[in-house]
Amino acid sequence: MQDGQYALNDDQRQIQDLIRRVARERVAPRADGIDRSGEYPHDMFALLKELGLFTLPFPEQYGGTGSMLSACLAIEEFGRVCYNTAYLLLVQWLPFGAILASGTEEQKARLLPGLAAGDLRGAFSTTEAQSGSDVNGIKTRAEPCTGGFVLNGAKIWCTNADIADFILVAARLRIDDSDGIHLFIVDRHAKGLEVGRKEEKMGARGVPSCPLFIDDVFVPEDSKLEGGFRSVMEAFNASRPLIGARGIGLAQGAIDHAIDFVKNRSAFGQQVSDFQGVRWMLADMAMQTEAARHLVYRAASLVDSGAPAAELAPIAAMAKCFASDTAMKVATDAVQLFGAAGISAEYPINRYFRDAKVLQIIEGTNQIQRNIIGNSLLGRPARK
Repeated sequence: MQDGQYALNDDQRQIQDLIRRVARERVAPRADGIDRSGEYPHDMFALLKELGLFTLPFPEQYGGTGSMLSACLAIEEFGRVCYNTAYLLLVQWLPFGAILASGTEEQKARLLPGLAAGDLRGAFSTTEAQSGSDVNGIKTRAEPCTGGFVLNGAKIWCTNADIADFILVAARLRIDDSDGIHLFIVDRHAKGLEVGRKEEKMGARGVPSCPLFIDDVFVPEDSKLEGGFRSVMEAFNASRPLIGARGIGLAQGAIDHAIDFVKNRSAFGQQVSDFQGVRWMLADMAMQTEAARHLVYRAASLVDSGAPAAELAPIAAMAKCFASDTAMKVATDAVQLFGAAGISAEYPINRYFRDAKVLQIIEGTNQIQRNIIGNSLLGRPARK
């Protein structure tokens, strides 16, 4: 692989085939139940643990493939049948990637083996009520004290918070003349930390998101990640193709359901799939999804080839934005093809529609992604 050009190798095709089979046989039958109940799918976490997928995108020394493209393939195949099961991988990979990028050697030794094995679960918390996508607007503070730091503030939309063993909390810390944002490892049962009631979400219902209330929470000195928030954000930028992979998986799954429906339904004396207008809709859905797939794979391949941040950032933003917009459009068209059945809870297609909307908002809204792309074109800093 050179300059971000990609072709799936034998190992990646084996990963794709394995996960596609597991997704259809063991995950798909659970997808509707997870969505309807809104309960955390412990059985699906156990399945991912059994398959050894919690280190897939990370270096071989941690048991992974060291390939973002391989990770995208896994997310796509799981997301094709169940948004929530694919999401379980991401919420495990997020704290793993942050610690790998910015943790001390002691922190890595203490936490990464447990995350890799599925014996530990983490969460990551930046979002606050008044800041949203504006990370620089974080108001949660960390104050130095004897032996460590005291944290105060509040967070919202902390995914996995009520399941996690620890949470990486972003807080402002003044060091000398710098008032920067740092990440702190906070035990979920730490005194003064309250995990609030889980949100009743439109989509992504199986993986809980909760507010955090942080009241004089003490964390020891060795809880602060040393690499700084910027290196963590660069690691997140490199993982953005994974969000795009969720989009193409969701879009492909919506196409699968739509094809099955129109081939098995009749109207006006013929199969619905025989109508030219229906075939054209399906063709457009397939073209859009395939275009998004190639953009996501291209972005993942840039990560794997070690592309510099300035080159990767706009392509990663395009991949996330285009793939999630495509997921929303394809899911909307799929609902249309279902007709009245599409708005009925009896059919799974409305789940794809609801989950697709979530993707346009999370991990940096698509308006933020367009800012990143536009600023890159104009030679401006990515944050402005």
